[in-house]
Amino acid sequence: MKKILSKTGTLTVCVILLIAIVTTIACWDELGSLIKTGNYDNTDNMVETIMAKTATPGVAMVVSEQGKTEYKNYGYADVNNKKRVTQESLFELGSTTKAFTALAVILLENEGYLSLSDSITDYIPSFEPTIKGKKVNITIHQLLAHTSGIPPWSIRLIPEGTTEDMLEKTIHNVSGIALDTYPGTAYNYATVNYDILALIIEKVTGKRYQDYMTENILVPLGMTDSYFSTGQEKESDKLTKGYRVFFGKSLEYDAPRYYGNIAAGYLVTNSKDLERWINAQMGIGDIPDHLLKAIQQSHQVDIKTAGYEDENQYYSFGWSIHTKNRVVSHNGSNPNYSSQVLIDLEKQQAIFVLTNLNTTAPSLIANNIYENMNGNHMNKFNYHDVYLLIDLVFSFLVIIAVVILCVQVIKLFRGIKLNIKDEKTRFRKMTGSSIALILSIMLLVLVMILPYLLDNNYLMVWVWMSYSIFIWMGLTSINCILSIIMNIKKIGIIRSNL
Repeated sequence: MKKILSKTGTLTVCVILLIAIVTTIACWDELGSLIKTGNYDNTDNMVETIMAKTATPGVAMVVSEQGKTEYKNYGYADVNNKKRVTQESLFELGSTTKAFTALAVILLENEGYLSLSDSITDYIPSFEPTIKGKKVNITIHQLLAHTSGIPPWSIRLIPEGTTEDMLEKTIHNVSGIALDTYPGTAYNYATVNYDILALIIEKVTGKRYQDYMTENILVPLGMTDSYFSTGQEKESDKLTKGYRVFFGKSLEYDAPRYYGNIAAGYLVTNSKDLERWINAQMGIGDIPDHLLKAIQQSHQVDIKTAGYEDENQYYSFGWSIHTKNRVVSHNGSNPNYSSQVLIDLEKQQAIFVLTNLNTTAPSLIANNIYENMNGNHMNKFNYHDVYLLIDLVFSFLVIIAVVILCVQVIKLFRGIKLNIKDEKTRFRKMTGSSIALILSIMLLVLVMILPYLLDNNYLMVWVWMSYSIFIWMGLTSINCILSIIMNIKKIGIIRSNL
């Protein structure tokens, strides 16, 4: 018996060591990137370090200072085909699209189509949100400033799809939503606010959102490569491949399409066109007078109506605006793309960074470039990227779950044998098995409801986060079920020996 146990123990140790060795070899490059500090001697070193640590495949950026523009491109638009990123490579912007939508609303107010103080129900009668069971009115200004009270989790209500009725369906899904706060009382970022604005734009103009935006903003600014993606258009050969992180590596990822979220995240553009956009924000270039006026209005903050983010920091018109140093900024993320824009209106400095992975890399890069432009030290990499951290944590948990699974399978293969010498031993083993059974059932339930505990659902986790979460959930569920079976058998054996 001792020889069998010895052989089983040796086999278990060998399995654990084998898994550890294989994992280390497979992830050697990624582990090295995590441990090493990286080189920050210049901008190129800084960008390459951040790309390596975040597994970002490609980066495109445009930097403008006093009207002088520089393009910087790194990595791949398509990793498999070794296609490099260029200034013409197209990326989805994510939430930096919101400033375009807000600009359209300002244009429409200036032309007399609407007023920012108007209630949403003036344009969408079926939109009747509630708070504490009572219907309340939300204004256009409150949508623009994210002070509508609509909860952030409402992003879950945006349906997947590319048919032309998706914008209507999105607004229908939130029309009777229970608000977190009374409209106008608190800042609470909810991407759906800007989808509601898109439908208002369509109602007052009689045009599709993307058509109005193209005719009145993109074309006048000369952004001829840019377009609003509905999922219906033919994919451009300049469009970069999108990616997601998995076990510390970036995998090509064709994310689901959400036409209903077009106004909040689906402008597709490149650094060449974004040069015109950021320079227009600083009043540089040939800009129609009415458009320049609207752009300047979008940088103004009415503290009474803007969303308060932090000291001297307010959200208004699709921008996070620092009122003291007059810096406007915004970040953006889609399931497989991300971006960051930062514009110093006083110093005439601007940076726009694009990546084909959902990551904080654009924000880290843009902020470091801004610091460098102003003679300050660039900040070392800091692991505060939630998606990267989730992948790292759950990748580690997957390895642990695999080891546990191997051990459990070995135990089942060996068979359950209990050496019960006396009543005290029987009681101890019965108690231990009962507690283990209860804990296994509790853990199984916890794993099954985990997405909801994170204020998400299974679809949101699948679309936005690392596959490692689902692999861990699957392995842990199997481990729990095996543990439940084993402990039920143990309890049965103990009772049979009474």
